[in-house]
Amino acid sequence: MDEGLKITFLGTGTSQGIPIIGSTHPVCLSDDPKDTRLRVSVSISWQGNSYVIDCGPDFRQQMLAHPVDRLDGILFTHEHADHTAGLDDIRPYFFRQGDIPIYAHERVARSLRRRFDYIFADTNRYPGAPCVDVNLVENNRTIQLGGISVIPISARHNRIEVFGYRFRDFTYMTDVKTIAEEEIDKIRGTKVLVVNALRKEAHHSHFNLEEALAFVEEIKPETAYFTHISHLLGFHEEVERELPKGVHLAYDGLEINL
Repeated sequence: MDEGLKITFLGTGTSQGIPIIGSTHPVCLSDDPKDTRLRVSVSISWQGNSYVIDCGPDFRQQMLAHPVDRLDGILFTHEHADHTAGLDDIRPYFFRQGDIPIYAHERVARSLRRRFDYIFADTNRYPGAPCVDVNLVENNRTIQLGGISVIPISARHNRIEVFGYRFRDFTYMTDVKTIAEEEIDKIRGTKVLVVNALRKEAHHSHFNLEEALAFVEEIKPETAYFTHISHLLGFHEEVERELPKGVHLAYDGLEINL
């Protein structure tokens, strides 16, 4: 029998995480563990395959909290620090496995080469630096991972292109503000949809709650989860009670089997 997907939410917070350093906002002071959010990322595993989407500054902490013995690759949505700053922490996987495959838009790969030049160096390499195997992601070109055809989905995060990814009936999108109809068509029929819902007020580069709910209504998945959540969205339990049937706030450590 074909083993399904296991999805673990490693982080569900926005770029600063929750709590924000030094903040006295009530959500940042909450005792509810679901109001504590690391930077956004998920792990996806099936039949001995193990991948993560994005590798932010909390990557080490996330791998310790939700142990992943083997890392078959990292898929990047875009180059912003909250999605990429943990790349150096792949070292333990590199030491055990060798070069770690990464999947990224060409623009994102260039950004990583600039910021982590020692990882990409061809000569005079520092002996403790990890190595990566770069695989460029292009729109309308599927990626073959562990027997699954993964579909990149292009969206806009203000002025830059971001990629979401569809694994079978699971689609993961984050940092989305607009998405073209032809890209929405790639998502239709998905059973579980994950998408960003930053806060209730409008934002220039992210779906707010109203926009995220409208997107879910257009896709009509069986279940939807919101991620990349800021403290300004409100307390987890209060917002969760206000959401329509089949729509939930994700939280750090949430596991889904599909």
